[in-house]
Amino acid sequence: MSGPIVETSCGKIEGELWEGLNVFRGIPFAKPPVGGLRWRSPQAPEPWPGVRSAREFSPAAPQDKSPVLEVGPQSEDCLYLNVWTPACDGGKRPVMVWFHGGGFLTGSGSIESYHGTSYARRFDTVIVTANYRLGALGFGHLADLCGEAFEPNCGLSDQVAALSWVRENIERFGGDPSNVTIFGESAGGMTVGTLLGTPAAKGLFHKAIPQSGAAHHACTREDATRAARVLLDALGLHPGDEEKLRYIPAADIVKAQRKCLSVRLNERRPRRLPLLGMPFIPVIDGKILPKDPLEAIRGGLSKDVSVLIGTTLDEWMFFIILTDPKKQNLSPEACIASCEARNPGRGAASVELYRRLREGKFPASPADLFCAIESDRVFRIPAIRLVEAQLAHQPNTYLYLFAFSSPAFGGKLRACHAIDVPFTFGTTETAFGKFFTGGGPGPKNLADQVQRAWSAFARTGKPEAPGGIGWPAYTETTRPTMRIDTQWRLESDPLAEERRFWSEIL
Repeated sequence: MSGPIVETSCGKIEGELWEGLNVFRGIPFAKPPVGGLRWRSPQAPEPWPGVRSAREFSPAAPQDKSPVLEVGPQSEDCLYLNVWTPACDGGKRPVMVWFHGGGFLTGSGSIESYHGTSYARRFDTVIVTANYRLGALGFGHLADLCGEAFEPNCGLSDQVAALSWVRENIERFGGDPSNVTIFGESAGGMTVGTLLGTPAAKGLFHKAIPQSGAAHHACTREDATRAARVLLDALGLHPGDEEKLRYIPAADIVKAQRKCLSVRLNERRPRRLPLLGMPFIPVIDGKILPKDPLEAIRGGLSKDVSVLIGTTLDEWMFFIILTDPKKQNLSPEACIASCEARNPGRGAASVELYRRLREGKFPASPADLFCAIESDRVFRIPAIRLVEAQLAHQPNTYLYLFAFSSPAFGGKLRACHAIDVPFTFGTTETAFGKFFTGGGPGPKNLADQVQRAWSAFARTGKPEAPGGIGWPAYTETTRPTMRIDTQWRLESDPLAEERRFWSEIL
């Protein structure tokens, strides 16, 4: 059976009629970034004759294995996006563009948990998911060692190119190019926060939902160059080896970038805390990213963009349980030392404060305290800083705290990092979704509520809570925060004393 055919800017594509929807997979939005185009900004794809099939997902970007997700085949030829739409007509539907997470090292737009089926079918929206280059190939900063022919921020430029494709083509898929929401979780949320501070992305989107990510994960050229030196050493190459850098197998680069994970970023930046384990992130390069994205947001770069942002309550428990299980048995002394390494000069004070505030109210083992402190340092406080920066220019800013507790690992994961993803997409019954939520009618109902809130925001710029609960925009006076759980409730300045502890840093 023939599928829906749409004529894009580069040629006709044929998708698939799937469960009443029009689904297009593997649409190229840039030339394959291989050979001479490695470490170059994305180039417009070549037009094609005839009708190109868009029924199969493209490969993921080259990457290491993820601890929780299976991405399938990989290739440097990865710059493709996917579209779910109710109909390819003139419907002018809200468009939601998803950028996946994975620490800027792993992930793919085609992962089952990110499929746009539920949004398109139940909420009359057009969903786009996109790949972008990852790790050293996407965010390795070689320009200051190897010359300007090695362009910076390729992964960030890929995201801008995907949004440019949406602006040019999405109307033919039933979407409204003047009503585009970008959203993403973890590194995807950090991407959304960074795009709010990226001049090249201005005007390409109109609303933003950063989930468990904000505008703090960008580094200086100096930091990025330190990581690049480690990468070259691991490859056994030198700055002058341009030809080898262009054509060495991508798998060798992925293997070499593991040696860079110990590079600490932000150590020399006053009032900013060190970033650990993320050596390849957006770079303040003076070109694509002219300044710190948070500074650009404070300056009003995205003054016309409505923002809905939030985090989970126990973000860091994901990393304690799934990636660094030894942290479950932290001693009090090791907890202080770990916090001191991340917050020099204030590690002991943070542990004492969080211990006092949690005594008799929350779990307060050393691992619990470390989780709470890191959850705030890396996720919750940066989210609040982004809201504060944006609301000076845009009153439609909203904050949430996702508090649904996972049953996984006997309940140890609690409201951990990434638990919000299956609720965001209504994929609580996938393997990934069941792992985090347990599946069943309770999580399914909460997923419906979350999607209603998100799709309302995409449509109008204002989220809707269930049961008629009012969700006012954020102000620094009352700091209204929607606590999302099986029972939603509006809170004023939750965890206020912890927030005040971080007031002079981050």
